Amino acid sequence: MNHTPPRLSPREQSLLGGEAGAATRLAMRIVVRMGEILGARELVEITSAHIDGCLYHGDGGVEFAERLVELGGRVSVPATLNVGALDLLNPNRVRASDRRRAMALRQMKAYQALGCNPTWTCAPYQAGHRPAPGEHVAWGESNAVAFANSVLGARTNRYGDFMDICCAITGRAPRTGLHLDEHRRATVVVDTGEVVAGLKRRDVFYPVLGTWLGAAVGDRVAVVTGLPASVGEDQLKAMGAAAASSGAVGLFHVAGVTPEAPDLKTALGGGAPDEVITLRPDALRAVRDTLSTAASERIDAVAVGSPHFSLAEFAQLEALLPATPFAVPFYVCTGRSEYGQLDSAGRLARFIDAGVEIVVDTCVVVTPILPPSDGVLMTNSGKFAHYTPSNTGYGVVYGSLEDCVRSAIRGRVTRDEGLWS
Repeated sequence: MNHTPPRLSPREQSLLGGEAGAATRLAMRIVVRMGEILGARELVEITSAHIDGCLYHGDGGVEFAERLVELGGRVSVPATLNVGALDLLNPNRVRASDRRRAMALRQMKAYQALGCNPTWTCAPYQAGHRPAPGEHVAWGESNAVAFANSVLGARTNRYGDFMDICCAITGRAPRTGLHLDEHRRATVVVDTGEVVAGLKRRDVFYPVLGTWLGAAVGDRVAVVTGLPASVGEDQLKAMGAAAASSGAVGLFHVAGVTPEAPDLKTALGGGAPDEVITLRPDALRAVRDTLSTAASERIDAVAVGSPHFSLAEFAQLEALLPATPFAVPFYVCTGRSEYGQLDSAGRLARFIDAGVEIVVDTCVVVTPILPPSDGVLMTNSGKFAHYTPSNTGYGVVYGSLEDCVRSAIRGRVTRDEGLWS
């Protein structure tokens, strides 16, 4: 491994020397050291950042952010904020001690003081933060990274807590990994030709495909063939989120759909793949079954919106809402941007009347919002399905959005098995 520090431009040397202030000097030291560890020969100038470090996991995160503020730190590029540990519009929803609540709020406020945009969403691309193809950015949060690379064609590695804000302050990141052309070429081909066309048109398919993909390819770059040209952003969002949860997928291509894969040859960079995998329907069904850990027919809650619910998904849910309230709590996690647009359009009342609890700024898997129990949660999210048991203690059942609504009405699992059989 190369442990030589990256070559720095005169401007970067001045940042490291403290010309732009103590906070930038500290951040630059961290970026350069990480570049050295990763074997980067140089740094790359970034145009934006998405910060995952604003979620409270312990006092160290608060102290680091506040130290940057004390040193006069400010982000040098547009930077959005991922979810925090509080629903700021409904703070009483979160079950936490006064001290934990206070520390979480301090952390969120510190990142705002650094000049970050308080979007509080894991889907900043839905809030207008959409870098152009080829732009180098420094994004945290696994689904956002997969979306930026795969769907938008921007270039970012998976930047963890503290590294993300250091990149935002310095405007630099190590030029390594997915910032480099040679690491964006697909090396695995996934053929979905044996999967029935009807299933590939359904939203419920894409979290399952993503879960299978992450387990099958790990951190390699795959190109998926045989998906319809009409596949939408919400479907790709769900696929990438699941693939980043079950594996370490930071970039995938869909032939004929995503920007770096107008065709299979281009996605492969003109070379031959290392592996070709044919996705079998029985393997897909088996993966779908692994997303459910609970055998009970009873459910205690439904949660959707991981990644955060989009306006298009709210429209789908609105069309499915029952005339009477749900039998169990129904949580929808979303961002401030979507919530505000629903509010201004006068559409919130319909959801509230049906018993929908809209959670903003956070989500029910990273924050204690679900009722304390050893119950069963139903979801249409591959990411929720992956993290719910370990993070909340709930068992989980996976189904489509339609399945979730029907099950919430009855208080028991009701799923359409037709296309899976």
